[in-house]
Amino acid sequence: MVVINDLTVIFLIFLILGTGLQIWLVMRHKAHVRAHQNAVPSAFSEKIPLDDHQKAADYTLTKIGFGQKMMAIEVFILLLWILGGLLELLDQGWRSIGWSELWTGVAVLISFGLLSALIDFPASVYSTFRIEAQFGFNRTTPRLFITDMLKSMLLTLIIGIPFVALILWLMAHAGEFWWLSVWGVWMGFSVLMMWAYPTFIAPLFNKFKPLENEELKQRIEALLQRNGFASSGIFVMDGSKRSGHGNAYFTGLGKNKRIVFYDTLLDDLNNDEVEAVLAHEIGHFKHKHILKRMVWVSIVSLGGLALLGFLMQQNWFYNGLGVSTPSTYMALLLFMLVLPVFTFFLSPILAWFSRKQEFEADDFAAVQANPLALIQALVKLYKENASTLTPDPLYSAFYDSHPPAPVRIAHLYSKLSPSTS
Repeated sequence: MVVINDLTVIFLIFLILGTGLQIWLVMRHKAHVRAHQNAVPSAFSEKIPLDDHQKAADYTLTKIGFGQKMMAIEVFILLLWILGGLLELLDQGWRSIGWSELWTGVAVLISFGLLSALIDFPASVYSTFRIEAQFGFNRTTPRLFITDMLKSMLLTLIIGIPFVALILWLMAHAGEFWWLSVWGVWMGFSVLMMWAYPTFIAPLFNKFKPLENEELKQRIEALLQRNGFASSGIFVMDGSKRSGHGNAYFTGLGKNKRIVFYDTLLDDLNNDEVEAVLAHEIGHFKHKHILKRMVWVSIVSLGGLALLGFLMQQNWFYNGLGVSTPSTYMALLLFMLVLPVFTFFLSPILAWFSRKQEFEADDFAAVQANPLALIQALVKLYKENASTLTPDPLYSAFYDSHPPAPVRIAHLYSKLSPSTS
């Protein structure tokens, strides 16, 4: 039962303000996209036909309209969990079995995660088989969809149960400064997952084969050598079995780093454009963006765990959020649930840093590869992925980790030499 206190009031104020702000931003974005859907921006008018631009607008409006409905549902479910007594019900249900505090906590946290996945299941089905299919992107079969979900749940159990048990044990037995031990384990686990993902986890969901295009392979290897970048291979992933969207990424850590191209991306781009896209990704490593993000995450995580260490000792923290019996695991679960309500207001700062890094990676690619090829690649990707060319600037400032298309393309054009342009 909720005991209304200052925390309850502050939580509700931030939830109402954050939800209201998100609704306002979405309404702005929808209006902005609609207002510009009948004319292709001048920077793209010779490259993207009007019907493709309108498809991107319709796709964007459909997705954010659905997202708006999901946001309302998520807020309602959050209130049910916290103020509606569902967390208390879940906790007391597992406590009634009579297990130890540790294994009761593991059961509560894992079952909460699985229940959340089941609650999200209908939305995922609708997004995949209705929205993505409506715009020609979905290639996932129902069988593959279910298989993916079952594999994900099994991985959650195999990896999650021992990891959660270790975290809860440390919280209970590592003393007053348990959060230092948990932080060390969390950082170590994150690094381990980065190392293990390309070799042990990703192949459970996709097939990877070495790049067969010898000319492109030689160009990529030369680019890597010029920049002192070592990888364990260049691979093509069968992304087309799930979606028509294209992408490329680095994954792994140390000598276990891999370069991965979606097969859909290689179908859409020529060799010059692929090389330019890869040069952009290398730019992130040369500018140490990955390391900087890891350092940032580690600092924030340490601060968050220290705060949790304080809150865990306060009865008002539990009572104000609907939990009658204090415990390490309920403190952790409550903290994970309410934290996004407060941190949403930091979104513009985080998005700004991310967009700054994207500009730096683009600048690197403009030197190491053909900047015009990168422009052409981005335009093709905007077109093929039905990305809106006209986002609302304020909405973009909150939600977009990459610069808006017109801004990014204009920035790259400024890097062209007279001979290149």
